[in-house]
Amino acid sequence: MRKDVLSQHFLRSPRIALMLIGHSNIKKRDLVVEIGAGSGVITSALSHRCRQVIAIESDHDTAVKLRTNLASRNISNVIVVEQDFLDYQLPQEAYKVFANPPFHLSSKIIHKLLEAENLPESFYLILQKQFALKLLNTERHYTSQLGQTLIKQYQTKIRYPLRPTDFTPPPAVPTVLFEAKQIPTSLKD
Repeated sequence: MRKDVLSQHFLRSPRIALMLIGHSNIKKRDLVVEIGAGSGVITSALSHRCRQVIAIESDHDTAVKLRTNLASRNISNVIVVEQDFLDYQLPQEAYKVFANPPFHLSSKIIHKLLEAENLPESFYLILQKQFALKLLNTERHYTSQLGQTLIKQYQTKIRYPLRPTDFTPPPAVPTVLFEAKQIPTSLKD
């Protein structure tokens, strides 16, 4: 299937990926699941910021390119999983998620994360701004049913607005880095 059919917009540079990861709570000791790793722009940046990356990529040719790119940079703390994320079994140990998913899969991906036996400690997704606003717990915007479910477990916010020129191809809609961090058990209702 063609990438444009999948509503996929790839970050243009590792510099942008590193800057976005800098807006997350990802630390050197973390296991991070990356959804839709592509050729590895985010994967490479994550590999320098965390203990291990599980890079999930469903397209065979792209996964081959990802493995080649990682090997050429001597990156050894990445496991490439060639599988559809929606069929992937999430880790049993503590983990975080960072991804630039195809926009048309955003809702399904969040549902899968919320239904996981072991919830991620936090997740960072590049999303359409209009969709992200509906996931926030705020009086200023309508909170969708998915947002209502999400905010029972997570504190949500928009971490960073992105420009169309940050991507190839540029998206036709405003795009943001969305953050969801688990609410500490002591603060839950």
